[in-house]
Amino acid sequence: MKRSRYRFAVGSCLLLLAAYVLAAPPSGYHLLKKIPFGAAPGGLEYFDYITFDASTRRVYLSHGTEVKVLDADSGAVVGTISGLKRDHGIVALNELGRGFITDGGTGQVVIFDLKTFKTIGQLKAGDDPDSILYDPASKRLFVFNGGSKDSTVIDPAKQTVVATIPLGGAPEQAVADGKGMIYDNLEDTNEVLAIDSRTLMIKSRWKVAPAGQPVSIAMDRQHRRLFIGGRNPKLFVVMDADSGKIIGQPFPIGDRVDTNIFDPETGMIACSTREGTIHIFHEDSPDKISLVETVKTEFGAKTMSHDPKTHNLYVDTSDFGPAPAPTAQQRNPQPVAIPGTFRLLIYGPSGGK
Repeated sequence: MKRSRYRFAVGSCLLLLAAYVLAAPPSGYHLLKKIPFGAAPGGLEYFDYITFDASTRRVYLSHGTEVKVLDADSGAVVGTISGLKRDHGIVALNELGRGFITDGGTGQVVIFDLKTFKTIGQLKAGDDPDSILYDPASKRLFVFNGGSKDSTVIDPAKQTVVATIPLGGAPEQAVADGKGMIYDNLEDTNEVLAIDSRTLMIKSRWKVAPAGQPVSIAMDRQHRRLFIGGRNPKLFVVMDADSGKIIGQPFPIGDRVDTNIFDPETGMIACSTREGTIHIFHEDSPDKISLVETVKTEFGAKTMSHDPKTHNLYVDTSDFGPAPAPTAQQRNPQPVAIPGTFRLLIYGPSGGK
């Protein structure tokens, strides 16, 4: 009896290992649909995070002074949150019936009703609130303020600010492990922070070298791996979430990376850059990553989200005019987005519709 159980256990482990190792990501990504939009109110073209809410099949697009809400299956606009100044990140908390938007232009977090899309409140954040993250372990929202280099912690149920955490650097994107730890990129110190979401204490600081200026981040929560995209040098690295050790060799990526996603069902990692590329990787094992393909998109399509049902990838961009002449205040000006040319691009794998 003991030997039979041993054989069964070993066989089961081997089958699970084989399934993990042999799992292949979707590939052959190509453009499925292009959805154009008019200019956002105010005339300044700007766009940032894309949030895909799998439970409601809604897509939230940051678009300057508004947030467009789309039905993921039809592509139809189902709502607009307006009256913003320069919005960035969006979180939808369906259990509360509320959504939260970071408005970098006003230094606030804007609260809206998920049914009516009407604004129902504001909370003061720090200077230039950008990335926003919901942590299920602490049931708190964490807002990362690029200007004041801190994080505003919010109780979304009570709609109150709980605390402000000094970070010691300019934060970019963050990810939660679901167990009470948050990992955030500091782009000016080339670090990843590990933050305890319950005690609000910084537990670790890890360098991301050989990458630098880390911006994008995603996580394999089961195998405790962080996937980090850096802009200078332009490299994609894998980090152990418990030790901060860099795993394996870095991969070169395109200019001005902005988003990473991880699909636990397929082991796919996708990394989007402003130069118009999506780098598709596969997690062959927790310690081995391979490049599957590099998909050509459009210039500016650096923000991205992922549909876990169809495995489609959503990026957005616009047309761009030339960069203005350098000034003492802006020594490296960037190309300027042209108002009224904002569009969503949906890419699907081979066989996708």
